[in-house]
Amino acid sequence: MTGILSLITYAPLVGVLGIMILRFFGKAEDPKTVETSKWIALVTTLATLALSILLVVRFDPNEAGFQFVEELPWFAGITYRMGVDGISVLFVLLTAFLMPLCIAASWRSIEHRVLDYMIAFLILETLVIGVFCALDLILFYIFFEFGLVPMFLIIGIWGGARRVYAAFKFFLYTLLGSVLMLAAILAMIGIAGTSSIPELMTYRFEEGLQTWLWLAFFASFAVKMPMWPVHTWLPDAHVEAPTAGSVILAGILLKMGGYGFMRFSLPMFPEASELFAPLVFALSVVAVIYTSLVAFRQTDIKKLIAYSSVAHMGFVTMGIFSGNAQGEQGAIFQMISHGVISGALFLCVGVVYDRMHTREIAFYGGLVNRMPWYAAVFMLFTMGNVGLPGTSGFVGEILTMTGTYQASTWTALLAATGVILSAVYALTLYRRVIFGELANPKLAAITDLEWREVVIFAPLIVSTLYLGVFPNSVFNLTEASVDQLVTAYRAATGG
Repeated sequence: MTGILSLITYAPLVGVLGIMILRFFGKAEDPKTVETSKWIALVTTLATLALSILLVVRFDPNEAGFQFVEELPWFAGITYRMGVDGISVLFVLLTAFLMPLCIAASWRSIEHRVLDYMIAFLILETLVIGVFCALDLILFYIFFEFGLVPMFLIIGIWGGARRVYAAFKFFLYTLLGSVLMLAAILAMIGIAGTSSIPELMTYRFEEGLQTWLWLAFFASFAVKMPMWPVHTWLPDAHVEAPTAGSVILAGILLKMGGYGFMRFSLPMFPEASELFAPLVFALSVVAVIYTSLVAFRQTDIKKLIAYSSVAHMGFVTMGIFSGNAQGEQGAIFQMISHGVISGALFLCVGVVYDRMHTREIAFYGGLVNRMPWYAAVFMLFTMGNVGLPGTSGFVGEILTMTGTYQASTWTALLAATGVILSAVYALTLYRRVIFGELANPKLAAITDLEWREVVIFAPLIVSTLYLGVFPNSVFNLTEASVDQLVTAYRAATGG
């Protein structure tokens, strides 16, 4: 299986090449060319998904270290090094799982520069998968930073009325934090004499130096999550991004911050992580409570869901810095679950937006009278977002709070109020949009889910319920790597 990670990572570029050849020999706006480009993108992402499933099937859950490792001398002493462990392998699968759904969701909603749109998504898939597979600091940074570019274009070209403002805000926020991370990376390579992530995970930096390195990485990952108070770019980016852009932004790109904390902050800077854990807990609690209250006051459906994402990421950061197995497992599960549920919620918004071209909550009401199947689907994902037992949202929240309770009782108790607040804003949204009389005459002709939309939602529904009922399907894969991470963290901190 040597080479499968590179194959998965760069498979989407085959689709990019195919679309570029198609563009060279045909007219970009020709209906046949446009339709063919969509099929190329869809088939390519499905092939990447098939390879990712094969990767997970062949993955040995009992091995804590990195598997499917690829090493190749690159330049200036830097090695092209790829590999996955129990912490990263599921994020590769999640990325490959959501991408074909995004392509299918964009089938009719994107009408101009369709070939460029498909190319941007395929390149984004390559860069995001590369982030989760990279085992070299420089390689990781290249994938991490270049992922900004296609997302910047997706928001800036195919977004809403304020798309340019939102795109630049997204780009500048994330780039600023990453500049500090680059400085820290160069310092680490200079001190340790290697850019290998596995070697750096066992290297012990001086405690005073760890503080500065931790802060530099935190600046980048906190923005990416995003954590309060550097979260303000996210609602704007979500509101202006096309539906598929919001799905990838919430489902995948936010997880890169949490993954970074688990891959770099805890194993490489354990003493600093323990030192700053109270700060992270405080910011997480504020994120959970404050953004939940802000979400309740929103008038735009997309912006409400965007703020709910910030609140849910607060549970993730609490779990990560709890420093115990329950917290780490809960954080990983919460990120996977949130990727599925938040992606599905943004697709739900896209369904009504494609029909009515507005996301204002006040415009809707009584949709159950015209869209009963849509109401049922929206209800399921709303319940998952709230954390109803039986859905994947429950498992992640309860585990992160259990882990946090062991580290800080007050943090867990305060964060638990977020569960109540999430039910308040999510159920209020559902009531206002779905229930009641069909008061707006413009909604009289609105139609229920089409077969294409049913096909898109079906795997998301199955995933939400399956993960909620069989969470061990995730824990069996992550357990060995998480135990190794926690053991090393406690040994370094004397815990």
